[in-house]
Amino acid sequence: MSATSTMATGELMQGVAVQDIEVCADDLDVQRAAQIYKEFGCLVVRGLTKPYLEQIQRDIEATAQQSIALLDQARKVPEGWVTPDGTLFLPAPPGFKHDKQIMVLAVSYQTSAAFFQAAFDKRTVDIVEAIVGPNIELFMNGQCLYKEPVGGHPKHLHQDSAYFDHRFDGPVATLNYVVDTNLVNGALYVVPGSHRMGTLQHVDTFSHLGLNEQEWPWERALPIIGEAGDSIFFHYRTIHGSQENHSEQPRPVFINRYRRVDDYVVVGATTTENREEAEKRAAEARKGQQRGFMVRGFRPYEAE
Repeated sequence: MSATSTMATGELMQGVAVQDIEVCADDLDVQRAAQIYKEFGCLVVRGLTKPYLEQIQRDIEATAQQSIALLDQARKVPEGWVTPDGTLFLPAPPGFKHDKQIMVLAVSYQTSAAFFQAAFDKRTVDIVEAIVGPNIELFMNGQCLYKEPVGGHPKHLHQDSAYFDHRFDGPVATLNYVVDTNLVNGALYVVPGSHRMGTLQHVDTFSHLGLNEQEWPWERALPIIGEAGDSIFFHYRTIHGSQENHSEQPRPVFINRYRRVDDYVVVGATTTENREEAEKRAAEARKGQQRGFMVRGFRPYEAE
């Protein structure tokens, strides 16, 4: 399913500033926000998730401590190690307090009411509806990426479509800052306009699938510095990533993903090897049981 770029390297949007892609939640023009997303493949909404922050922060930190306490029970998987509660760990850098570090924290819609409530936020779903239409489901179970202090893992520039290519437009993601986030503790970087490039060839990296660093250095991407409660919407083909956390405090984010109800994954992968195998079976993919919670609208019956 990997596609040759439909946009030449030199045609990527040049000179885009954060101010060109941001709006304020307290003075939200939904149609303008959606237009920014469609043009750039990314959108920043300042202050969107502030109402949910206090409880989400507590739930995330409780889960982090729980997972670290379970680390001696972690089992090895191709992507790293998973503790009994479901947290994914990666190898830790030299001098770290333990030999493994958190990557994907096991806080989700099934464990955190505040996380689930945030996914149904009216202003958020208003923007998503203006992008994908009136019938919207959640894709996946929510995700929390967690960078531990003093060296927490990088996530190399990549496209989410390398992990879950879809039949149609794919999911709209919202990445939400849980703490004030800057260039020291791991701000998200985006490449505006890259959503038009198709799914690019990815390679295996320390943090799973990523783009070749020689072709896609950090200098080609735009960092989004923000406060706790800021949200970044991005297309699943928009190139994005984040560097290490060099601060003294954790840097968590939580992610919600939304898609139209008839869309579904045709290629799912975490490595180049299992992506190659999944691509061979893409034509067999069906909607089937790939159904998430409805956040707006109605799901009509469709025979397989």
